[in-house]
Amino acid sequence: MSVEPTDTSATAAIPSPSDFIRSIVAHDVAEKRYAKIVTRFPPEPNGYLHIGHAKSICLNFGIARENDGRCNLRFDDTNPAKEDLEYVDAITTDVNWLIAGWADQCLGLKAPGSTPAALTTNGKTDFHLDAVAPAAGNVLLSAESARRAEPFSASSYFDQLYLYAVELIKRGKAFVCDLSPADTEAYRGAPDRPGKDSPFRERSIAENLDLFERMKGREFPDGARSLRAKIDNTSSNMWLRDPLLYRIRHTAHHHTGDTWCIYPLYDFAHCLSDYLEGITHSICTLEFDAHRALYDWTLASLDLPRAVPHQYEFAKLNLGYTIVSKRKLLQLVQDKFVTGWDDPRMPTISGLRRRGIPASALRRFVIGVGVTKFDSVTDVAVFDHAVREELNPTALRRLAVLKPIKLTLTNIAPGEVLECDATNNPQDEAPTTRKVALTREVYIDHDDFAEVPPPKYFRLKPGGEVRLKYACIIKCDEIVKDAAGLISELRCTADLTTRNGGPNVDRKVKGTVHWVSATHCIEAEVRLYDRLFTIPEPDADGEFKKHVNPHSLEVVTAKLEASLADATADQRYQFERLGYFALDSKDSAAGRLIFNRTITLKDAWVPKK
Repeated sequence: MSVEPTDTSATAAIPSPSDFIRSIVAHDVAEKRYAKIVTRFPPEPNGYLHIGHAKSICLNFGIARENDGRCNLRFDDTNPAKEDLEYVDAITTDVNWLIAGWADQCLGLKAPGSTPAALTTNGKTDFHLDAVAPAAGNVLLSAESARRAEPFSASSYFDQLYLYAVELIKRGKAFVCDLSPADTEAYRGAPDRPGKDSPFRERSIAENLDLFERMKGREFPDGARSLRAKIDNTSSNMWLRDPLLYRIRHTAHHHTGDTWCIYPLYDFAHCLSDYLEGITHSICTLEFDAHRALYDWTLASLDLPRAVPHQYEFAKLNLGYTIVSKRKLLQLVQDKFVTGWDDPRMPTISGLRRRGIPASALRRFVIGVGVTKFDSVTDVAVFDHAVREELNPTALRRLAVLKPIKLTLTNIAPGEVLECDATNNPQDEAPTTRKVALTREVYIDHDDFAEVPPPKYFRLKPGGEVRLKYACIIKCDEIVKDAAGLISELRCTADLTTRNGGPNVDRKVKGTVHWVSATHCIEAEVRLYDRLFTIPEPDADGEFKKHVNPHSLEVVTAKLEASLADATADQRYQFERLGYFALDSKDSAAGRLIFNRTITLKDAWVPKK
């Protein structure tokens, strides 16, 4: 997949953000509490990243960038039943693409195959895994860099996490429980009633150590036993009611293979992974607010010798007409509402990239939304505006006709070619031009002609005049229809004196239409993507699939100006009067170009019935 070139100019113009988390970090820096600010972005590789993750990436990497710190990319890969290398690769690519040229110098990676080193800190046994020094540029995009560094992963700490679990048992803070998963859940009670202690809670330390070792040694089947923390089953916080720390799962892991058959739960592994990497600020979404007590309890219960990380929560990104749940996005893939995780209609980072959204536009949007503690839904128009703001000054202008109708300019001789100067981008300080061919036969868009025009119709009509953009004024003289009564050709006269440099170049008409030469054009597939859902909050009633837009994709065979034969996936184009488009980086091939509509020129969206 093609990766967008580095673009720092647009995002650099965004004002420096300010929010409550940054205020906390600034205070810690002022108090010199940490030698270096270290954050992390720790996705579980059980699906593709979506636009909500982009907010977390930009927050965590942004704080590291602003404080000359580091942000570790880590996979919290403790559940082999749902994780896959496909997701690991996709996430790595997405993160690299989003931070390239902006915060890649802050990217924290580890030496390949490395695990935490044992050391002594303040007279106590300790473990720590530091990052390798980042290379210049996109650290993970070159094979050489990949051999030198790789993302962190919780699975690299399984040995150390096991030792921490043993230590909790020795301290009388964890026990092996024989309750089934269903009974375990029943014993936890409910938010409105306390739980009750497991009958196995008071096992001796020696018995717990023996059973835990035997769990590790594959003696018991899945679900037969678990390791649980010993906290408080009457707590108002459900996460403190003797939560699970380890479970038996005889499933091979994508990273460790068959080495382990017991796996730590997220809440146990996450805080300790932060500690092992020297994370200072563990920043996550509000859904983990209730988990913070368990995060702190685990770290405190082990009496760790170094400074421990602290967790801070922010409101996740909710975007109108969008689903931001990996589980529900997976359903869309599995039920074939879309072609895959990277379908350009999907709110995944891979899908947005394939649709042609620049990384700088995505950063502009998520940074501009801001960081709060209050859940809200952001209007999708805010996202669309951010994209247009990035594309307008950078996209090359090109002529394209999506629904072609042939137009013959009868006063231009067969085979004659008249060259016209077309502007590449009028937003440039010194706009450049290219040559486009005006020939006897051209195509205009079907929507730019009306045989019976409505009132105040300024495009082409019988006897009417319009200007062909960059060319000249034409007049419709005759309509030619086929045997079925459908228009097959418009016969027109070109006023060649209104061409650039002609004596009547300043003659005015009310309508201007786009066009391409019938003999100097290419044919390509154009995919017109629209919103995936028909209502702003598609999951408000819990039936999001019912609200999938059946008109979210229209495929047309278009006529494009000849220069687009050399289109590249890293360039963005404005098809004049139509919208912004990008070459599809996956399905396009030599001799079969496919363009995706990134976004329309303006928001005029109305759901089709």
